[in-house]
Amino acid sequence: MNPISDKSTADTPPGGPSDHGCPPELLELFDALPNVMFCWKGPDDRYVAVNHAFVRRSGRMDRRDVLGARAVDLFPAPLAGRYEEQDRQVFADGEALRDELELIRRPDGSTGWYLTTKLPVVRDGEVVGLVSVSRDLETPSDEGIALESLTRVVELVQAQAGGALKVADLAAAAGCSEGQLERRMKKVFGLTATQYVLRVRVDRAADLLVDTDRSIAGIAAECGFSDQANLTRLFGRLIGETPARFRAAKSA
Repeated sequence: MNPISDKSTADTPPGGPSDHGCPPELLELFDALPNVMFCWKGPDDRYVAVNHAFVRRSGRMDRRDVLGARAVDLFPAPLAGRYEEQDRQVFADGEALRDELELIRRPDGSTGWYLTTKLPVVRDGEVVGLVSVSRDLETPSDEGIALESLTRVVELVQAQAGGALKVADLAAAAGCSEGQLERRMKKVFGLTATQYVLRVRVDRAADLLVDTDRSIAGIAAECGFSDQANLTRLFGRLIGETPARFRAAKSA
Protein backbone atom coordinates (compact mmCIF):
# COMPACT_ATOMS: atom_id res chain seq x y z
CA MET A 1 0.00 0.00 0.00
CA ASN A 2 1.29 3.43 -0.91
CA PRO A 3 1.89 5.86 1.94
CA ILE A 4 -0.70 8.57 2.45
CA SER A 5 0.45 11.85 0.97
CA ASP A 6 1.02 14.60 3.53
CA LYS A 7 0.59 17.74 1.47
CA SER A 8 1.13 21.24 2.69
CA THR A 9 -1.78 23.58 3.31
CA ALA A 10 -0.95 25.31 0.03
CA ASP A 11 -2.28 22.22 -1.78
CA THR A 12 -5.61 22.19 0.06
CA PRO A 13 -8.88 23.64 -1.23
CA PRO A 14 -10.22 27.05 -0.18
CA GLY A 15 -11.61 26.97 3.32
CA GLY A 16 -9.13 24.23 4.17
CA PRO A 17 -6.78 23.77 7.13
CA SER A 18 -5.35 27.29 6.95
CA ASP A 19 -8.78 28.63 7.98
CA HIS A 20 -9.86 26.31 10.77
CA GLY A 21 -7.19 27.11 13.34
CA CYS A 22 -6.10 23.54 14.07
CA PRO A 23 -2.50 23.73 15.35
CA PRO A 24 -0.17 21.66 13.13
CA GLU A 25 1.28 20.06 16.26
CA LEU A 26 -2.16 18.72 17.19
CA LEU A 27 -2.68 17.23 13.74
CA GLU A 28 0.79 15.68 13.87
CA LEU A 29 -0.09 14.15 17.24
CA PHE A 30 -3.25 12.54 15.83
CA ASP A 31 -1.28 11.30 12.81
CA ALA A 32 0.75 9.22 15.25
CA LEU A 33 -2.38 7.36 16.45
CA PRO A 34 -3.18 4.67 13.85
CA ASN A 35 -6.34 3.44 15.60
CA VAL A 36 -7.89 6.86 16.21
CA MET A 37 -9.74 8.77 13.48
CA PHE A 38 -9.64 12.55 13.86
CA CYS A 39 -11.44 15.18 11.84
CA TRP A 40 -12.37 18.86 12.00
CA LYS A 41 -15.47 20.08 10.18
CA GLY A 42 -16.54 23.55 9.22
CA PRO A 43 -20.09 24.91 9.53
CA ASP A 44 -20.74 23.95 5.89
CA ASP A 45 -20.34 20.27 6.93
CA ARG A 46 -17.07 19.89 4.99
CA TYR A 47 -13.85 18.39 6.35
CA VAL A 48 -11.09 20.95 6.86
CA ALA A 49 -8.59 18.80 8.79
CA VAL A 50 -8.15 15.02 9.09
CA ASN A 51 -5.45 12.66 10.28
CA HIS A 52 -3.92 9.73 8.37
CA ALA A 53 -6.25 7.19 10.02
CA PHE A 54 -9.28 9.12 8.76
CA VAL A 55 -7.88 9.22 5.22
CA ARG A 56 -7.33 5.44 5.26
CA ARG A 57 -10.78 4.82 6.73
CA SER A 58 -12.38 6.80 3.91
CA GLY A 59 -10.60 4.60 1.36
CA ARG A 60 -8.47 7.47 0.06
CA MET A 61 -4.71 7.69 -0.21
CA ASP A 62 -4.23 11.46 -0.22
CA ARG A 63 -5.40 14.00 2.33
CA ARG A 64 -6.32 16.35 -0.51
CA ASP A 65 -9.00 13.88 -1.62
CA VAL A 66 -10.74 14.32 1.76
CA LEU A 67 -10.33 18.01 2.55
CA GLY A 68 -13.27 20.01 1.30
CA ALA A 69 -15.45 16.90 0.94
CA ARG A 70 -18.55 15.97 2.93
CA ALA A 71 -19.32 12.62 4.57
CA VAL A 72 -21.70 11.76 1.72
CA ASP A 73 -18.76 12.07 -0.70
CA LEU A 74 -16.62 9.57 1.22
CA PHE A 75 -18.81 6.97 2.94
CA PRO A 76 -21.78 4.72 2.08
CA ALA A 77 -25.04 6.68 2.13
CA PRO A 78 -26.55 5.10 5.30
CA LEU A 79 -23.38 5.76 7.31
CA ALA A 80 -22.85 9.24 5.86
CA GLY A 81 -26.42 10.16 6.73
CA ARG A 82 -25.88 9.08 10.31
CA TYR A 83 -22.61 11.02 10.64
CA GLU A 84 -24.14 14.19 9.22
CA GLU A 85 -27.21 13.87 11.44
CA GLN A 86 -24.93 13.70 14.50
CA ASP A 87 -22.98 16.72 13.27
CA ARG A 88 -26.13 18.78 12.70
CA GLN A 89 -27.17 18.02 16.26
CA VAL A 90 -23.83 19.25 17.65
CA PHE A 91 -23.94 22.41 15.53
CA ALA A 92 -27.57 23.12 16.46
CA ASP A 93 -27.34 22.42 20.20
CA GLY A 94 -23.73 23.36 20.85
CA GLU A 95 -23.52 20.25 23.02
CA ALA A 96 -20.91 17.50 22.89
CA LEU A 97 -21.74 13.99 21.72
CA ARG A 98 -19.72 11.57 23.84
CA ASP A 99 -18.94 7.84 23.73
CA GLU A 100 -21.29 7.07 20.84
CA LEU A 101 -20.94 3.37 19.99
CA GLU A 102 -20.85 2.78 16.23
CA LEU A 103 -20.38 -0.14 13.88
CA ILE A 104 -18.27 1.04 10.94
CA ARG A 105 -17.38 -0.64 7.68
CA ARG A 106 -13.69 -0.53 6.80
CA PRO A 107 -12.41 -0.12 3.22
CA ASP A 108 -11.70 -3.87 2.98
CA GLY A 109 -15.36 -4.63 3.70
CA SER A 110 -14.82 -5.77 7.28
CA THR A 111 -16.67 -4.17 10.16
CA GLY A 112 -15.37 -2.76 13.41
CA TRP A 113 -16.71 -1.12 16.52
CA TYR A 114 -15.74 2.46 17.21
CA LEU A 115 -16.39 4.81 20.12
CA THR A 116 -16.92 8.38 18.88
CA THR A 117 -16.85 11.74 20.65
CA LYS A 118 -17.75 15.01 18.88
CA LEU A 119 -17.19 18.46 20.38
CA PRO A 120 -18.34 21.87 19.14
CA VAL A 121 -15.70 24.53 18.43
CA VAL A 122 -17.10 27.74 19.91
CA ARG A 123 -15.78 31.25 19.24
CA ASP A 124 -17.47 34.40 20.53
CA GLY A 125 -20.47 32.34 21.57
CA GLU A 126 -20.97 30.84 18.09
CA VAL A 127 -20.36 27.26 16.98
CA VAL A 128 -17.89 27.66 14.10
CA GLY A 129 -16.70 24.09 13.77
CA LEU A 130 -16.73 20.55 15.09
CA VAL A 131 -13.92 18.20 16.11
CA SER A 132 -14.38 14.45 16.29
CA VAL A 133 -12.35 11.44 17.39
CA SER A 134 -13.36 7.81 16.79
CA ARG A 135 -11.37 5.09 18.54
CA ASP A 136 -11.19 1.61 17.05
CA LEU A 137 -12.28 -0.84 19.75
CA GLU A 138 -10.01 -3.75 19.03
CA THR A 139 -11.05 -7.02 20.64
CA PRO A 140 -8.70 -7.67 23.55
CA SER A 141 -6.84 -10.95 23.88
CA ASP A 142 -8.08 -13.74 26.09
CA GLU A 143 -5.06 -13.15 28.30
CA GLY A 144 -5.98 -9.50 28.76
CA ILE A 145 -9.54 -10.39 29.66
CA ALA A 146 -8.35 -12.94 32.22
CA LEU A 147 -6.00 -10.44 33.79
CA GLU A 148 -8.96 -8.14 34.43
CA SER A 149 -11.08 -10.98 35.90
CA LEU A 150 -13.69 -10.53 33.19
CA THR A 151 -13.75 -14.03 31.74
CA ARG A 152 -16.93 -14.97 33.61
CA VAL A 153 -18.59 -11.75 32.50
CA VAL A 154 -17.81 -12.45 28.85
CA GLU A 155 -19.08 -16.02 29.18
CA LEU A 156 -22.28 -14.87 30.90
CA VAL A 157 -23.05 -12.28 28.25
CA GLN A 158 -22.34 -14.71 25.43
CA ALA A 159 -24.54 -17.37 27.02
CA GLN A 160 -27.42 -15.14 28.10
CA ALA A 161 -27.34 -12.20 25.67
CA GLY A 162 -30.93 -12.96 24.76
CA GLY A 163 -32.10 -12.66 28.35
CA ALA A 164 -32.45 -9.86 30.86
CA LEU A 165 -28.94 -8.90 31.93
CA LYS A 166 -28.34 -6.25 34.56
CA VAL A 167 -25.05 -4.62 35.49
CA ALA A 168 -25.51 -6.06 38.98
CA ASP A 169 -25.63 -9.57 37.48
CA LEU A 170 -22.40 -8.98 35.58
CA ALA A 171 -20.69 -7.53 38.64
CA ALA A 172 -21.71 -10.57 40.68
CA ALA A 173 -20.25 -12.84 38.00
CA ALA A 174 -16.99 -10.90 38.13
CA GLY A 175 -16.94 -10.93 41.92
CA CYS A 176 -16.67 -7.17 42.25
CA SER A 177 -18.79 -4.07 42.76
CA GLU A 178 -20.64 -2.42 39.90
CA GLY A 179 -18.22 0.52 40.02
CA GLN A 180 -15.20 -1.80 39.82
CA LEU A 181 -16.79 -3.67 36.93
CA GLU A 182 -17.40 -0.49 34.97
CA ARG A 183 -13.79 0.62 35.45
CA ARG A 184 -12.47 -2.78 34.32
CA MET A 185 -14.80 -2.91 31.32
CA LYS A 186 -13.70 0.57 30.22
CA LYS A 187 -10.04 -0.37 30.65
CA VAL A 188 -10.24 -3.64 28.69
CA PHE A 189 -13.01 -3.03 26.16
CA GLY A 190 -13.30 0.75 26.10
CA LEU A 191 -17.01 0.24 26.80
CA THR A 192 -19.40 0.36 29.71
CA ALA A 193 -21.01 -2.91 30.72
CA THR A 194 -24.29 -1.86 29.11
CA GLN A 195 -22.54 -0.91 25.86
CA TYR A 196 -20.75 -4.26 25.83
CA VAL A 197 -24.02 -6.18 26.16
CA LEU A 198 -25.51 -4.11 23.34
CA ARG A 199 -22.46 -4.79 21.18
CA VAL A 200 -22.80 -8.55 21.67
CA ARG A 201 -26.53 -8.46 20.92
CA VAL A 202 -26.12 -6.41 17.75
CA ASP A 203 -23.23 -8.60 16.57
CA ARG A 204 -25.35 -11.71 17.11
CA ALA A 205 -28.36 -10.21 15.36
CA ALA A 206 -26.18 -9.22 12.39
CA ASP A 207 -24.83 -12.77 12.12
CA LEU A 208 -28.33 -14.27 12.23
CA LEU A 209 -29.59 -11.82 9.62
CA VAL A 210 -26.87 -12.95 7.23
CA ASP A 211 -26.58 -16.66 8.08
CA THR A 212 -30.24 -17.61 8.59
CA ASP A 213 -33.65 -16.93 7.07
CA ARG A 214 -35.31 -16.39 10.45
CA SER A 215 -37.77 -13.56 10.72
CA ILE A 216 -36.49 -10.22 11.99
CA ALA A 217 -39.00 -10.37 14.83
CA GLY A 218 -37.70 -13.80 15.83
CA ILE A 219 -34.09 -12.60 15.71
CA ALA A 220 -35.00 -9.61 17.86
CA ALA A 221 -36.49 -11.86 20.52
CA GLU A 222 -33.59 -14.31 20.39
CA CYS A 223 -30.98 -11.58 20.80
CA GLY A 224 -32.56 -9.85 23.78
CA PHE A 225 -34.35 -6.92 22.12
CA SER A 226 -37.79 -6.07 23.44
CA ASP A 227 -39.37 -6.32 19.99
CA GLN A 228 -38.65 -5.88 16.28
CA ALA A 229 -39.08 -2.11 16.53
CA ASN A 230 -36.43 -1.95 19.26
CA LEU A 231 -33.98 -3.95 17.13
CA THR A 232 -34.73 -1.79 14.08
CA ARG A 233 -34.19 1.44 16.03
CA LEU A 234 -30.87 0.33 17.52
CA PHE A 235 -29.69 -1.12 14.21
CA GLY A 236 -30.45 2.17 12.54
CA ARG A 237 -28.64 4.14 15.26
CA LEU A 238 -25.54 1.94 15.33
CA ILE A 239 -25.21 0.69 11.77
CA GLY A 240 -27.06 3.30 9.78
CA GLU A 241 -29.55 1.00 8.07
CA THR A 242 -32.50 -1.22 8.96
CA PRO A 243 -32.08 -4.96 9.60
CA ALA A 244 -33.96 -5.69 6.37
CA ARG A 245 -31.61 -3.54 4.29
CA PHE A 246 -28.58 -4.97 6.08
CA ARG A 247 -29.74 -8.49 5.24
CA ALA A 248 -30.49 -7.60 1.63
CA ALA A 249 -27.10 -5.93 1.14
CA LYS A 250 -25.21 -8.91 2.57
CA SER A 251 -27.14 -11.44 0.48
CA ALA A 252 -26.85 -9.49 -2.78
